[in-house]
Amino acid sequence: MSMRSFIRRAINHIFFKVIYRDVRHNGIAELLEILGSIINGFALPLKTEHKQFLRNVLVPLHKLPTLASFHQQLTICVTQFIEKDSSLSGPVVLTFLHFWPRTSSSKEVIFLNEIEEILELCTTEQILKIHEPLFRAIAKSVQSQHFQVAERALFLWNNDIIAGFTHDYRDKVLPLLYPALHENNKHHWNAAVHSLTFNIVKMFLELDQVLFKSVCEDFQNAFSEVAKLKEARFYKWEKIRELARANAPSQPDLEEHIKLQILERPFPAELLKKVETPVQMEYPTIEEHLEQDTKGSME
Repeated sequence: MSMRSFIRRAINHIFFKVIYRDVRHNGIAELLEILGSIINGFALPLKTEHKQFLRNVLVPLHKLPTLASFHQQLTICVTQFIEKDSSLSGPVVLTFLHFWPRTSSSKEVIFLNEIEEILELCTTEQILKIHEPLFRAIAKSVQSQHFQVAERALFLWNNDIIAGFTHDYRDKVLPLLYPALHENNKHHWNAAVHSLTFNIVKMFLELDQVLFKSVCEDFQNAFSEVAKLKEARFYKWEKIRELARANAPSQPDLEEHIKLQILERPFPAELLKKVETPVQMEYPTIEEHLEQDTKGSME
């Protein structure tokens, strides 16, 4: 018993070197297993020292490139903390979003798995406090071009906690998810992702068709605003180019290659490309859903 504090400090020192000094260590999984049994014996309420250990050691371990080799043990340690004090779930999830992988699809799938496990331990009020950044991150994963990431993000709605929260607060969740669902419906290359996306759309339609149409219209209006801003930017730059063309020949000190750039350089293709208003997502009405279900049951 008297050596527990010393053992924790020794393990912390090893983790600090791995996290902040980029030192390789082959026994992280084994050390986390030891910590798991120690965390399980923590008394309630948790001490400040223990909460600092979660914040400064366990959560930053998620940013290591070798996360896959010890992720299972790390998840057990984190979830044990949250089981003891569910108020820690919000700060932990927000820190996860800060460390969210942007170039590694395998790590993104790992993060989605752990987010789901943590949300199962959260209350509705705790999820509500972090719903906006959380569902924005999930929406990015939903429209990922890596099909495994997109599938894993869409499978989150098979979880009763997430499905129940979506049902109760659909007016907050749908506006965050709709752009990703629209993008998948129109442009995603994977058939399985298309099918899962349609299932989510169908779920929202069955929950509240009026809300779905309202969010769809807001999305269309936002795109038209973007098109107007881009058009205004186009004409502003064209006026500047016309002034430059008019003044370039009368500038004797201007180098010849700069004059050529002003007079002959083509207009940026990015500005010439018009923003097309997105085609409204095609979706059946509730009555059509019921007809399809009836036909399927008769067959």
